[in-house]
Amino acid sequence: SSSSGDEALRDKRARILSRGLPEQKPIEGVKQVVVVASGKGGVGKSTTAVNIALALAANDSTKEVGLLDADIYGPSIPKMMNLKGNPELTSKNLMRPLKNYGIACMSMGFLIEETAPVVWRGLMVMSAVEKLLRQVDWGELDYLVIDMPPGTGDVQLSVSQNIPVAGAVIVSTPQDVALLDARKGAEMFRKVHVPVLGLVQNMSVFQCPKCKHETHIFGADGVRDLAKTLGLDILGDIPLHVNIRETCDSGQPVVISQPQSDAAKAYLKIAMEIVRRLPVAPA
Repeated sequence: SSSSGDEALRDKRARILSRGLPEQKPIEGVKQVVVVASGKGGVGKSTTAVNIALALAANDSTKEVGLLDADIYGPSIPKMMNLKGNPELTSKNLMRPLKNYGIACMSMGFLIEETAPVVWRGLMVMSAVEKLLRQVDWGELDYLVIDMPPGTGDVQLSVSQNIPVAGAVIVSTPQDVALLDARKGAEMFRKVHVPVLGLVQNMSVFQCPKCKHETHIFGADGVRDLAKTLGLDILGDIPLHVNIRETCDSGQPVVISQPQSDAAKAYLKIAMEIVRRLPVAPA
């Protein structure tokens, strides 16, 4: 009968819910995990993640920093960090991260051909994320920055629920369409009890290199308004500048290649704001 079927369904749901969330297990050797996320693609999240990782190391030379590219379908960290090749394996069959500019990096891009598309279903993607999280020998890291894929899907939930995340940084342009998705991203992290450290307003203003006139191509203060609505902080503003794009495309991010530039200083300030808001790291 339909009533007995409904009862069986309720029992099944109750059993699933009683299991709760998976137990969070820290990544061995990693003190604090910071995820850099965005509600949608094309807002400069990976560029921001790369420069934040470099800025964390530049601000405090005593800190060891790692960078994990969790974007399985569109890994961009290898190009931005000027890294190629396959990871070596340790005696425990763990992958050794590739390193450049003092940052230990791991990405799906090291495991597949550069031009090969990843045509996988969700379960295969989740298996790959699990390997990138658990089968890498990170050594001893003070901070692991995770460049999340855009959106609020399986990868974001899996990372948030399986490892303790010290805080999330949401990247958005001031454009209304981007802000809609940025809000969803912030709300998702709140639902899974990940502290949102603040928002980064990317591509905030464009200054003409010839006449120095400033134009707010994507709008002026959309991210600031969203931050007020959500009760969150603005960690910093990144201008829309050709140097930021060119340096990342050439594998020489602006924090490393042009440390005295306004763009680099903006990332260094954001990294300082992130550290200020992180909980006290375990000894």
